Amino acid sequence: MKIGMCMFLWTTNVSSEHDPLLEDIKQTGFDGVEIPIFEGMPEEYRRLGETLDRIGLERTAVTAMGDPGMNLISPDVATRQRGIDYMKWAIDCSDALGASLLSGPVHSTLGLFSGSGPTQFEWKQSIDSQRAVAEHAEKRNVTIGLEALNRFECYLLNTMDDLSAHIDEIGSPNIRALYDTFHANIEEADPVGAYTRNVRNVCHIHISENDRGVPGRGHVPWKETFKAIRDSSYDGWLTIESFGRALPELAAATKVWRDFAESPEAVYRDGYRHIRSSWDAAG
Repeated sequence: MKIGMCMFLWTTNVSSEHDPLLEDIKQTGFDGVEIPIFEGMPEEYRRLGETLDRIGLERTAVTAMGDPGMNLISPDVATRQRGIDYMKWAIDCSDALGASLLSGPVHSTLGLFSGSGPTQFEWKQSIDSQRAVAEHAEKRNVTIGLEALNRFECYLLNTMDDLSAHIDEIGSPNIRALYDTFHANIEEADPVGAYTRNVRNVCHIHISENDRGVPGRGHVPWKETFKAIRDSSYDGWLTIESFGRALPELAAATKVWRDFAESPEAVYRDGYRHIRSSWDAAG
């Protein structure tokens, strides 16, 4: 098991100005960080990877698509192709970064709604799009962790059962599932059971409190969650994902209108201790 910290709390574009923060994250005890990929070129991410190597941090990557013009389930062929091209670019950047895992709700456009549930046509378009993405991901040795989001942020995949069934139908070892405790806390009648039923497809886990604040301070069933994860022999990342108001566009996309912690330091320092102690207790 490795403990990570998603950089969304501070930025969507990690640069040299974040070096002191990255060094403190390392000092806190984290094994690695999750790097947002939304802009730039692979060479920039290669240089960032070199910085992370120097600091001693491993890394995963995360992205999302908020542009309806690149919706992977659109009825328009050109729109879907733009989404596939975006994913190929993000995969190339992840590879340059040295991240073999790229996660996020990269199955459909974040915040775009049709006014009804997903159709069979959209389900099929998603399968076709993901298979095209998987072909490129395999070439770069990158695994995609698709994320089920709550119904207020997307409509295609809201539950782990639906996500896992979708992944089974896609049928690629490079397309797998991300389990997020925040979204599970909203959508699942049994958040822990949703994990254990679908663990066969889980490649990544986001540790996120029910209010997106400091893990361990809310009402996510942490004791049962960590026990289920440890009992399943999961040996991947437990990455803290939290959001603040520092980035107006990201705050708007994630519906963050207030501060959830007294400081970012409280999120990652207390969050790290929460994961470490909970993992040890689950053993």
